[in-house]
Amino acid sequence: MRVLVTGAAGFICGYLVEELLNAGHEVVGLDNFSKYGRVAKSYDAHPRYRLVEGDAKDARHLAELAADADQIVAAAAMIGGISYFHEFAFDLLAENERILAATFEAAIRAHKARTLQRIVVLSSSMVFESTTQFPTPEGAERTSPPPVSTYGFQKLASEYFARGAWEQYRLPYTILRPFNCVGIGERRAVRDTDVMSGNVKLALSHVVPDLVQKVLKGQDPLHILGDGSQVRHYTYGGDLARGIRIAMESDRAVNEDFNLSTAASTTVLELAQAVWSKVHDDGRPFRYVSDPPFDHDVQMRVPDVRKARDVLGFAATTTLSEMLDEVIPWIREELEAGRL
Repeated sequence: MRVLVTGAAGFICGYLVEELLNAGHEVVGLDNFSKYGRVAKSYDAHPRYRLVEGDAKDARHLAELAADADQIVAAAAMIGGISYFHEFAFDLLAENERILAATFEAAIRAHKARTLQRIVVLSSSMVFESTTQFPTPEGAERTSPPPVSTYGFQKLASEYFARGAWEQYRLPYTILRPFNCVGIGERRAVRDTDVMSGNVKLALSHVVPDLVQKVLKGQDPLHILGDGSQVRHYTYGGDLARGIRIAMESDRAVNEDFNLSTAASTTVLELAQAVWSKVHDDGRPFRYVSDPPFDHDVQMRVPDVRKARDVLGFAATTTLSEMLDEVIPWIREELEAGRL
C-alpha cells in the first residue's frame, strides 16, 4: 500500500510512519516543520520512505502527491497542550480548517481519478469534551453537547468533512480518535510560550512529560493542575500507531469511526504518584499542591474501546508503568542535553 501522511513530523505520526514501514508499506510524508522545526527520525533514510517539505494547505501540491497514493492519513494540524488551546484559540480553528479543506480537495480529486481508495482522519478524544456519557462510545460526538474549546470543535468538524465528502463525492473514509498519546520524541513547539508550574517552566504542556520533568528537576511538593481527580486513558504511541495501521488495512474500517485507547483509567494524581515513585526510588514521601486548572481541563475522558476490539481486533496493551520506563529516561536525556 502507498500512503501519504500529512503532518509526518508530528508526535503520533513519528510512531505511525515507522509502523507502516515495518509492515511493508510505502510512505510519503509531508510536513512544513512549523511545530518543532526539523527533527531527525530513525527511518529518514528508509528505502520506502520519502519526506517532502511542504505546506498541507497547498491543495495543488497535495493533489500531486495524492495522485500516487492508495490512502491519505490526514494528520497535519496545529496542535499542542491545553495551554496551547488558549494561546491560539482562533488560529487553531482557522488554520486547521484550511488544512482540512485542502487535504480533502486533493483526496476527492485523486479518488475521482480512481487512484485513492480512502482518507484516514486523525480526530481527537476532544470531540467528546462536553459528553456526560461514560464510557463514551462512538456516536456520542453527535448526541453530546458540542465541544467548548475551538480545538475540540475543529476536530469534530474534521469528522464532518469526512462524512460530507462521502455523502457528496463517495470518498471512503475512516475516522480514528487517539486518546492521550504517551511516548518519546515530542519536542518543545516553536510557538510555545513560557508557562510556569511552581518553580518549573513547562516544556510541552502535556501532563505526562511535564510531570516527569518537574519530578526530575526536584520539584517538591509537586505542582499539579486541579485536584488530581481528572480521569484520563494514557495510551502508548506505539499502540496507537498499530491501531491506525490495522484500521487502514481493514475493509471493515471503511466509513467507520473508532476510539483508539487503552481500557485503563488513571487519575492525574495516580499518574503523579507513579512518576514520583519511578524517579524517587529511595522512598521519598510524595507531596503535592494543586494549582488552578485551565478552563478546558476536562474532568472525565473515558472511552468505550469495545468497537475497535470487536471490529478490528485491536487492544492497547502497553501499561502505564512500561510507558514511564521509556519516557522518564528519554526526558532525563533531553533535559541533560538542554533540549527541554
